[in-house]
Amino acid sequence: MTDQAISSKNNYECEMDGTSDDDSGDDWDEVTEDFESIPCLFCNEVTSSFCMALEHLVELHRFDLKSFIIKHSLDTYSYIKLINFIRHKNVLPDQLNALNIKTWESDEYLRPIIEDDPWLMFDIEDLEEKITKPIAYTVNSENGCVTLSEAHFAELQRTIQTLRAQLEQRELACYLAKQQIDEMTEKAQKLVLDGDLDENKTVSSSGNSNCNVDKGYFNTYSHFAIHHEMLTDKVRTESYRDALLTNANRFNNRVVLDVGCGTGILSMFAAKTGCRKVISVDQSDVIYHAIDIVRENNLSDIITLKKGRLEDINLDEDMVDAIVSEWMGYFLLFEGMLDTVIYARDNYLVPGGILLPNRCTLSIVGSGDTRRYVELIDYWSNVYGFKMSCMKAEVVREPNIEICNVDELITSTVEIQAFDLYKVTRDCVNFSSPFELKYGTLLAPNALEANSIFIKRAYQHY
Repeated sequence: MTDQAISSKNNYECEMDGTSDDDSGDDWDEVTEDFESIPCLFCNEVTSSFCMALEHLVELHRFDLKSFIIKHSLDTYSYIKLINFIRHKNVLPDQLNALNIKTWESDEYLRPIIEDDPWLMFDIEDLEEKITKPIAYTVNSENGCVTLSEAHFAELQRTIQTLRAQLEQRELACYLAKQQIDEMTEKAQKLVLDGDLDENKTVSSSGNSNCNVDKGYFNTYSHFAIHHEMLTDKVRTESYRDALLTNANRFNNRVVLDVGCGTGILSMFAAKTGCRKVISVDQSDVIYHAIDIVRENNLSDIITLKKGRLEDINLDEDMVDAIVSEWMGYFLLFEGMLDTVIYARDNYLVPGGILLPNRCTLSIVGSGDTRRYVELIDYWSNVYGFKMSCMKAEVVREPNIEICNVDELITSTVEIQAFDLYKVTRDCVNFSSPFELKYGTLLAPNALEANSIFIKRAYQHY
């Protein structure tokens, strides 16, 4: 009987002599080259490479940073908070092992304790690899059975337990994310689509429910797709850019507030006008990416980013000279953000200060796109041989976002409401405006009356 010895190893351990096989340690070497000294997390020891720093943590402090990161399924932001938490609280390894991730999840730990701390450059994306040590095992060539030593078998069991714990954590995270998405979908449907909501229930909703609505609302802005959609709207984005840069003399040495800054594009336009300071506020988690974007463009000395609701945070400035905000949504008011802009105006804008934009209008025009009518409405007359005409009434009630061809516009344009941002109050969104759409000399009074009622009902939820 012939036995064949087969060995396998992973990239978990750093080689003591500074070399490694295949790709092991390559990523760490790239980072190590950028730092001459790496201070220990728990003592005053300084090492010259990440490999040595990791070995020092294991040998002297009995703390395996990689295993700790994997155990708690840390992402980039929770890892940064962990490092700053250790620096700030001076915790010992034994104390740290007894804590859970919630202990250091506060956003206050995103602020570095040590300037240019090398540990904050630690790349944790490569930690998906297995954490087992090299295992040698023997395969019987006749029956294919594997023979393991008792130590190797115990180590494999520990690895399985670690992976199972990671799987359970990620399954829980997915479950919670699905719950959040379902809740947000339900809130959106009630807020936007359900015209028959009981107004009394809306008024009597608890403060806790309002917090949940706010959370769902701001979470929608944590996704990249919505920011890509806004940034690729060249007409809108370039209009803001041109308004700021062509009036740069009005912003010179001034303080500018960006309400709902998102990725920070308007803040960076404002920074190029020569203003003294830009305060950028956003409640969604995209603010963390905005911090990186501002730093990447070397504008951190001008732009200060703050996470939270404008109504709840301290701007560190009593007044600002200008307010810029991209608060407009579908049909102007859909995003429901005008209230915050009005709050910023009333509480922070100096007398005679600048609002950008400062005036906007709502207009309606009729479109006669028969192709879209057939696709969206007449479609229900025959669906695979079955009549579903009852669906038409619901389809007509539901707003649909379309890009209209100018050749398909068949009526006059009517302005139904104008807003002067220097004067409007929060109640300005509750309005009813009669209007007439003229097609030649023909009018459709019933349809126009229905449209007027629809507009009134659409805004009673804001």
